[in-house]
Amino acid sequence: MSARLLRRLPTTLVNRIAAGEVVERPASAVKELVENAIDAGARRIAVTLKEGGRSFISVADDGVGMTADELQLAVERHCTSKLPDDELTDIRTLGFRGEALPSIASVSRFAITSRPAGADTAWSLEIDGGAKGEPRPAAHPPGTRVEVRDLFFATPARLKFLKEPRTESSHVADAMRRLAMAHPSIAFRLESEERALIDLAAAPPSLIENGDAARLSRLGAIMGREFADNALAIDANREGFRLTGFAGLPTLNRPTGQHQYLFVNGRPVRDKLLAGAVRGAYQDFLARDRHPMVALFLEAPPEMVDVNVHPAKTEVRFRDAGIVRGLIVGALRTALAAAGHRASTTVSDAALGAFRAHTGHANALPLGSGGGSFIPRGLAEAAAQFMAPLDGLSARVEMPADAPGGGIANGNYPLGVARAQLHETYIVAQTDQGVVIVDQHAAHERLVHERLKNQLEADGVKRQALLLPEVVELGEDGARRLAARQAELAEMGLVLEPFGMGAVVVRETPAVLGEVDLQGLVRDLADELAEMGDHLALKEKVEQMCGTLACHTSVRAGRRLTVEEMNALLRQMEATPHSGQCNHGRPTYVELKLADIERLFGRR
Repeated sequence: MSARLLRRLPTTLVNRIAAGEVVERPASAVKELVENAIDAGARRIAVTLKEGGRSFISVADDGVGMTADELQLAVERHCTSKLPDDELTDIRTLGFRGEALPSIASVSRFAITSRPAGADTAWSLEIDGGAKGEPRPAAHPPGTRVEVRDLFFATPARLKFLKEPRTESSHVADAMRRLAMAHPSIAFRLESEERALIDLAAAPPSLIENGDAARLSRLGAIMGREFADNALAIDANREGFRLTGFAGLPTLNRPTGQHQYLFVNGRPVRDKLLAGAVRGAYQDFLARDRHPMVALFLEAPPEMVDVNVHPAKTEVRFRDAGIVRGLIVGALRTALAAAGHRASTTVSDAALGAFRAHTGHANALPLGSGGGSFIPRGLAEAAAQFMAPLDGLSARVEMPADAPGGGIANGNYPLGVARAQLHETYIVAQTDQGVVIVDQHAAHERLVHERLKNQLEADGVKRQALLLPEVVELGEDGARRLAARQAELAEMGLVLEPFGMGAVVVRETPAVLGEVDLQGLVRDLADELAEMGDHLALKEKVEQMCGTLACHTSVRAGRRLTVEEMNALLRQMEATPHSGQCNHGRPTYVELKLADIERLFGRR
């Protein structure tokens, strides 16, 4: 290229190019401005939108504020107070590039008003599409207010990529919620078209002193009370890294990963490494299409993490990613193991909700003389049927209180003692405080899974030889995948080998499984291996296959159990970690407290 064709781009155009990297949509602008407010020590941050932020954005805070001279510098490119030593490896603030204000101002009609604490007057500065005015005195309380009008008016092509106002408002709300999670001591408010989308009060001093309580309160306000009620506290350290936060029980899961929030040094990030670590920690407890709810906060030495990877600062890079992944997986698995057989309260709440009165009473009957409570007609009919002889019972257990295992108080068992089996699928147990209903197949699936894992960690899974080896037709791809994993499968007690074109022959099976549908098991394993591909580590693949083996356990729905078998299953559940959910994240039991049952029938 000839040198005479080279030229320096105008400052206004340079700023607009930078805006394309930093300001993707109104939510990007709000995120940058709110991060500035947090860095300024604000305790209250209020955001107002019109048309989803396209025509108007206002971000007001009560932070330290700026003088007139500081205002003029703040809107210049790469002017910042957040790198005192000019060292990019020691970043301790959310903002540090000095790009946000000039980038936003270059593509909008921009105004900033600020007043330092203790100053007599405020100062205001306006910028129109990159053309900067002069500071002038203004009336404003201590703090800073930024107003952004007609975003992207100077780059109209960008307007075509914006969605409808409601969608853009939701993106703004998501960005603010993420920042609010990391800063419970700050009050956040978001208004759109004079309607409050977010209104989070700052945690009181009593809660702030207990950091976990303040954080959980804020997470509950954003992620829902069910998360706060079913969250496990996380606190772990490894080689200078510390991981805190909360993780939901496996039975509290969602169809997408959008309820997984990850923070690095207070900065909300979307990181594949961190997301993969969460998936790895829960893979033993959830089906692949279900995702846990988590909010994890990683504190890392600044020199061990690069937050300068992406202009929007939503991605990070770790110097030693293995330490971070190991810390996350280990901390989550430790918390899940400590939860024992606990299942989320949402399980019992959902069960009770099936009986509770509908909001409309057109299809309900009054309960009691007060007329204030109603029961659905369907429940009344079900109750009438229940009063008839209990022909639906697969087994009915009548034991005197002094019989071995019959006295609940004597045994004091968390899951009670068996009283009946319904539809040859569900065990009904009586506890000191209510009733427990157990899905026998889901429960036994978890027990078998844990036994397989324990045997693997010890000296290998015990095997039983088949009297007659069984041939399974799979097709060439499936047979090849299984043959390639012969050694790993043998470790888990499944001995097979190729048998002609597109088939394998099974010679030994895990003894813990008992009778098993070998055809279905082997085909499922072949499908699992196809879906796993190469993205899982060897240990994770083995654990995944353990889940498939356990799913083919011999205690299926539809099998009638004896009283002894039912009580033995309950006792094993009490002694087995993670027995509150099966390998797919479904609950293995539902507990109904006597007080809740009494409220259903108007006794309380």
